[in-house]
Amino acid sequence: MPSIKVAILGFGTVGEGIFRILNERKDDIKQETGHTIDIVSILVRDTAKEYLATPGTKITNDIQEILSNPDIDVIFEAIVGEEPAYSYLREAIEKGCHVITANKTMFAKHGPALVKHAEAHGVQARYEATTAGGVPIIRTITGLLPADRVRRIRGILNGTSNFILTKMREEEIPFKAALHEAQQLGYAEADPSDDVSGMDAFRKLMILSALAFGRQPDWQDVPIVGIDGVTIEGVQDASKGRLHYRHVADISVDEDGVLRGSVGPVLIGADHPLYGVDGVDNAVIVDTDHLGSLTLIGPGAGMYPTGSAMVGDFLQIIGKRESIVVTG
Repeated sequence: MPSIKVAILGFGTVGEGIFRILNERKDDIKQETGHTIDIVSILVRDTAKEYLATPGTKITNDIQEILSNPDIDVIFEAIVGEEPAYSYLREAIEKGCHVITANKTMFAKHGPALVKHAEAHGVQARYEATTAGGVPIIRTITGLLPADRVRRIRGILNGTSNFILTKMREEEIPFKAALHEAQQLGYAEADPSDDVSGMDAFRKLMILSALAFGRQPDWQDVPIVGIDGVTIEGVQDASKGRLHYRHVADISVDEDGVLRGSVGPVLIGADHPLYGVDGVDNAVIVDTDHLGSLTLIGPGAGMYPTGSAMVGDFLQIIGKRESIVVTG
């Protein structure tokens, strides 16, 4: 039975989720695909740190130990930041590896170039997990494009912000208290600025723009407003009018081909598809010429939603269905 050898770059929450899913589902993967999966190496910063037990898998802090291994077929990238992630993946592609990433910071800026680089080298660069976690929005849009035209994409792309706005409304607590609870539950980082400022949602919006429209607007032309200016008084007033605050990322193309994007809090009524999307869930509405409006809702982040999206990409690379992937 053929074996597929993989490496994981980064062993934080997402990297551990990939490792767990591949190991928990290895028998199902073997049965479904005819392949055994061998996790050869995991890249970490500090080899002295205590990690989840990984019997048979080498823990290393040397990227060249991984990139120089000609037996590795697929690399999962789950590290943080634009660099060195981009350089690592470019080199991996040049050595003939398929790559799968969850790195939205890197992919928002370098995604189109990375995909073209992969195509030129006869491998695949997959990125479902960069946007909306466990919501299969990348594969959905990719499937729509050959027969339809996307006109607009809008949605809740940051689960942390959605959780905070939900808590403010349901428990009538101010922003700082809701943020503190999100941090205690692990939904927000110690430094939550990317989430609450809107930058995280913006990067995801740019990834979707490049996919759906083949380009991105000039970043400086997209207004970005976070949720840190939403007050408890504003939330309470909205609730009296049966309105909900949602942090919405929006990108559309007009008849002249002009792209217009925005990120910020908006008030919506009960007739809106995003009205009932609470907690850490993400939701994306795709408006097309022929299908009309399609809404996808699901968990936006975390070990299993993100890891599952990446393993789903992996199963597509090896050409088999992804129904065996766990979602939590």
